[in-house]
Amino acid sequence: MCGRFYADDTTVREAERIVQNVQLQIQNMRTGDIYPSQNAGILTGRIRQKNVQTQGAAEKPAQGLCLEEMHWGFPRYQKKGLLINARAETALERKMFCDSLLHRRCVIPAGHFYEWDCDKNKVIFYREDSQVLYLAGFFQRFQEEERFIILTAQANASVSPVHDRMPLILEKAELHDWVFDNRFMEYALHKTLPELGRKQEYEQQCLVFD
Repeated sequence: MCGRFYADDTTVREAERIVQNVQLQIQNMRTGDIYPSQNAGILTGRIRQKNVQTQGAAEKPAQGLCLEEMHWGFPRYQKKGLLINARAETALERKMFCDSLLHRRCVIPAGHFYEWDCDKNKVIFYREDSQVLYLAGFFQRFQEEERFIILTAQANASVSPVHDRMPLILEKAELHDWVFDNRFMEYALHKTLPELGRKQEYEQQCLVFD
């Protein structure tokens, strides 16, 4: 699963470079540890509306990624807790997720994410070849607000010693296709995930006496 992730100034700057449009950036993207129910900056595929003064009569709005802020987690039935993850293998089969996965996909930029091992040590997972992880997700409107969820997949060898699930991670070159291309989405749900680096914030020490 993915129950907490981290975003810093590098994450923010990278997200802003991707959207390449100041008008579509949020002013104060949350940084630090991001918990379920909190707001986070995500990349969506909203239609970019050009300035009406410069848009020709026959010109169509351009597709592009934009940076928005949404709450993390779908409310459960009768509002008992939150659904924060969806399994990539079965999301298209679930009525609650299918329409959003087909029409409202998003990307969650993160510096790293956390899991806890069997000794309850917090383990940090990150890419050794990049300062930013791109987590695949989707969003949906609930009453007056939109909320996102993170997709997870079977953990690969770099994560499985700690947890059997990991976020569905996209390459930077795949972000546009993930958001806009349904054929790519079907491929991505079963793609090979990158190997991640890991480190522990705290490692329990054992004393050995002769």
